[in-house]
Amino acid sequence: MRDLLYVPLSLLYSMAVNFRHRLFDWGVLKSEKFDIPIICIGNITVGGTGKTPMAEMLIAYLKRTHCVALLSRGYGRRTKGYREVAVDAHYREVGDEPLQIKRKFPDTVVVVCEKRVEGIRRIREEHPEVNLIIMDDGFQHRYVQPKINVMMVDSTRPIQSDRMLPAGTLRDNPEQLYRAHYFMVTKCPEKMAPIDRRILRKVLVKYPYQRIYFTRFESFSPQPVFRDEADIVPLKQRGKVIALSGIGNPKPFLSTLHENYQVVEEVTLKDHHVYRVRDMQLLEELLKQHPGAVVVTTEKDAVKMGRKGKIPALVRQSLYYMPIDITFIEDSATDFLQKIEEDVRNN
Repeated sequence: MRDLLYVPLSLLYSMAVNFRHRLFDWGVLKSEKFDIPIICIGNITVGGTGKTPMAEMLIAYLKRTHCVALLSRGYGRRTKGYREVAVDAHYREVGDEPLQIKRKFPDTVVVVCEKRVEGIRRIREEHPEVNLIIMDDGFQHRYVQPKINVMMVDSTRPIQSDRMLPAGTLRDNPEQLYRAHYFMVTKCPEKMAPIDRRILRKVLVKYPYQRIYFTRFESFSPQPVFRDEADIVPLKQRGKVIALSGIGNPKPFLSTLHENYQVVEEVTLKDHHVYRVRDMQLLEELLKQHPGAVVVTTEKDAVKMGRKGKIPALVRQSLYYMPIDITFIEDSATDFLQKIEEDVRNN
């Protein structure tokens, strides 16, 4: 019954999305080009596909040869308009993902602005040294015409069998994938069958200018959120863990924890969850119920827990986050990054 209700809503949503694209195609709505290269990292589905790790990978590589800025909408923040992210900012003011990136790359200009054209103009005015902008989650924001579109695709949610919102997870029409230059298929199994790669190539790659890469997330040993209070000794294999996540797709995170530790509790919250005192009290109670356990969360969630005063001592002493990175299955990361740099330099 629920699906039957969603089908007409999906049809209406699809019609609205397609009409908006036609307005851009006909020139009624204008896309603006800028005098510096813009790399857009996007997707056409809701939920986590790995845009933030990809942004971090590109910044780490390209900042060696360019003065890079990152522009994000700052989803979930309670502010509006143009705002430059500081290392000591509160995530409610700038968004969790931009703050995570700024803390990793403190010398990089990180800006949030829901109007991307305005954001780019302000960056150009206030930071004339910037000669490359990475735009996070801007594929649907067609008011900006990027030089390069990097499309993130979740291998666990095949686009070809998905449906438009709200019946499925598609927020844009797959026909728009012709605008993508790079497809980054994420969350692939470590030993991905060649037939599965061929199917995805056939579905996604339609034009000679498009390239596809297959990747997975590599998790590293959990690190203490509060290094001056928690034990920095690596967590013991099969040790007791309380899994805490507030991300779009927590399945890979939970799967990794179950493979390596004894997960005694799972606290799974909505994406961009705003942590409150009651959440910390819940964690404190769970830690008391499971002596010897620790809380392991995602890097994105850990950014939201910098205010010691509102976190019980027991939680601070037992709170860890799991860093992740993108690992390429077939081709090397160097091959991808070098091709991106060639495209940036090629006018």
